[in-house]
This record gives sequence, structure tokens and C-alpha cells, in this order.
Amino acid sequence: MNKALIQDVRPSMDPSLWSCYSDPREGIKQNLPYEEISAALASGEGTLWVDIDTRWREQVALLKDLFNFHPLAIEEALNPEARVKLEEFDRYVLLIVRTVAFCETTEDPYDLETVNISFFLGKNFLVTVHGGLTNPVATTAELLQRKPELVAHGPARLMHAIVDQAVDAYFPIIDKLDEFMDSLEEKIYGSFDQNALREVFAVKRLVLSLRRHLAPERDALSVLTNRPSTLLTPDTQIYFRDIYDHVLRIYDSLENYRDLLSSTLDSYLTQVSNRLGMATKALGVVATLSLPFVVVSGMWGMNFEHIPLHGHPHGFMILVFSQLALGLLILAGLKWRKLL
Repeated sequence: MNKALIQDVRPSMDPSLWSCYSDPREGIKQNLPYEEISAALASGEGTLWVDIDTRWREQVALLKDLFNFHPLAIEEALNPEARVKLEEFDRYVLLIVRTVAFCETTEDPYDLETVNISFFLGKNFLVTVHGGLTNPVATTAELLQRKPELVAHGPARLMHAIVDQAVDAYFPIIDKLDEFMDSLEEKIYGSFDQNALREVFAVKRLVLSLRRHLAPERDALSVLTNRPSTLLTPDTQIYFRDIYDHVLRIYDSLENYRDLLSSTLDSYLTQVSNRLGMATKALGVVATLSLPFVVVSGMWGMNFEHIPLHGHPHGFMILVFSQLALGLLILAGLKWRKLL
């Protein structure tokens, strides 16, 4: 197939509503009007994909008025804070996944922004629900222009293509984590930047956030790939198993980063302790050298008439050198006893 086989029909009552339908008899069409979407859904044939943008109330109404989804399922799909999950209903499956990216609107390079994408997978339809533009959905829609046959493989394969894009969004972040770790190791083990502690905690918070977002996706995909379903054939589950393997690989990488960050934090605190010990040792040497001066000068500075060397012409220099010699003797004794 090629791009010319996709027919762009008259837009629906909502110009921003994007839809695509693979008709076994008439080929592939996109941007269908409401009547054709309803007819395609009722026919039970082909593959219908409707993309719902929650910013448009007219599109959100289709979830209940046209597709007759359960109110609780609709509520979960519209909630941007809904947890990642997989739920089965009588004639469709609800899957919610979360895609992540670095936030470009803040100055903190470690901030993440997340977007939920909800999937209603039925016998001959796939409905995606999200707020605003999302890269996985937009990328898959563009992919259909180059590979129209993708929609003819069924709604489950379409959902696989979008979920695959959502999971792949973690890989650039993992690559960025490598750069963060290299920078932290240079600052701690190389030049020992005392401000690196804030970055260690920031990267650790980033890793923990990624694990929190990814863990429920791992569980949902595990059920999706192993539980028998009338909507997912064993051949299709193989494709989702590949995504599950990617999730496991990313999760293992995050576990490794968490261990590395713990080791890095321990190394930082150890270096701080060592530097404090060195400073304390240096102060101890200064105090040891100062001790004879304090004691001897205090004794010879008392207000008595008969003090040794009181009238000696070189008494001052004799006392100075005597105090230095006494201090060095004390240092030598401490060094010999391995106390310094």
C-alpha cells in the first residue's frame, strides 16, 4: 500500500477530531464525519481509530454518546492524574499508560512532565484519549501516512504502535541519566565540588520518579501479555511482550542508577568526613605547637621578682627556641606513638 490509498473525507462536526478507518471494501479513510464513524463502529468490521482530545467537550461527549463506555472508565480516562492500569470490561479493555519527557518550561534540568494516554480497545475499534498533543499519538498518526497497512492489522496492533512509542520515550531520559552520572562522578571524585550534593539528590529524585511511573506500567503490560483475551490474539501478545521486555530493561537500568547514586552519596559523605578529619588533624598540630608557648610564656609572664633568665641579655630568644624545641619534641612523640 502507499499513501495514495488513504482517502481524506469530509471533516466531522468537530474539525479537530482525528479518525481513521480501514474498510475491507473501500480501503483506508481518515477524518470521517460523525455518521461514518457511527456506521463503522456498528458494522463490527475493519479497524476504526478515533483520537479524543480532552480539551474539546464535543469530543469527550463521544465517549458516552457514541461508544457507550462505562462512566467510571470515562472518568478514569479523563483524569490526568489517574494511575497506570489495565481493566477489562464486557466488550473492551481500558489501558492507561504514562509517557514522560523533560520539562522545558522550568529552569531545573531534572524536572519531568508526564502525560497519560488512555486506550479503549474493542473488537474493531481503538479510542485514544489524552489532553493536548502527545508525541506517541502524533508519531503514530504520521506513521500511518507512510505505512497505511498498519491500520489494517487490527486495533490491537495500532495500540501496540502507540504504547511502544510511549515506552521508547524513556530511553532518551536514560541516556541523559548517563550524562548526569558522568558529571556527578567528575564533580565528586575529580574536583570534589561541595555543591554536588544538591545534584546527587536531584538525580536520585529523578530516578525514583521514573521508577514510580514505570512500575505500574510493568505490571499492566505483564497482565496484557500473559492473560488470555478475546481482544488480543497470541500473535498480537508477542508484540506487547517485546514492549514488556523494554520496560524490564529500563526498570533494571533505573535500579542500577539508584544503587550507583547511593554509592556516590556514600562516597561524597566519606570524602567530607575525610576532609573534616584532615582539617581536625591540622588544627591539632597547630594546637600542639602552640601548647608550649602558652604554658612557658604564662609561667615566665608571672609578676615575680626572681624568675630564671629574667635579667639574661638573650633570655627572650632562649625561651622562644626552647618552646619551639619542646613543641617539636611533643610532635615527634605523638608521631612515634602514631597518634598523628
